[in-house]
Amino acid sequence: MHKKQGFTLVEILVVVSIIGMLSSIVLVGLGSFRARGRDARRVADLRETQNALELYYGKFGGYPLTTWDGLEGTLIEAEIGVSGISDDPLGGTNHYRYGSNGQSYVLGAKLEDPNNQVLKDDVDGSGAETIGVDCGSEAADEFYCLRF
Repeated sequence: MHKKQGFTLVEILVVVSIIGMLSSIVLVGLGSFRARGRDARRVADLRETQNALELYYGKFGGYPLTTWDGLEGTLIEAEIGVSGISDDPLGGTNHYRYGSNGQSYVLGAKLEDPNNQVLKDDVDGSGAETIGVDCGSEAADEFYCLRF
């Protein structure tokens, strides 16, 4: 007797569909981890920008009077060792925020996870608007702002 070896088309389709379902479940589950990772990067970017602003203050005795869009050029032109600053991981219109009155400043970013623990320690409604940065007014908002 001659016996055929291999899989039937139905068996292959069943295996491919099971693998597809499992991979979609895994990818959906990883979405929240990716958002938290981007939020962690946003917080780190603000801390990095804070260090650059402190170098600027040490050289000039004040903070730059500009917006986030002009901040990178100002810091590079100051020749304090800054070659650039990071922007939001998603890009687009979800930029970081910066405002200054010369002697203090506010840095801000919109986070994706409204339950992020860092939102409990930000500066909501503490006069950041007078410097030109809208940081929200309650602890439950998604804007993370630091004031220095």
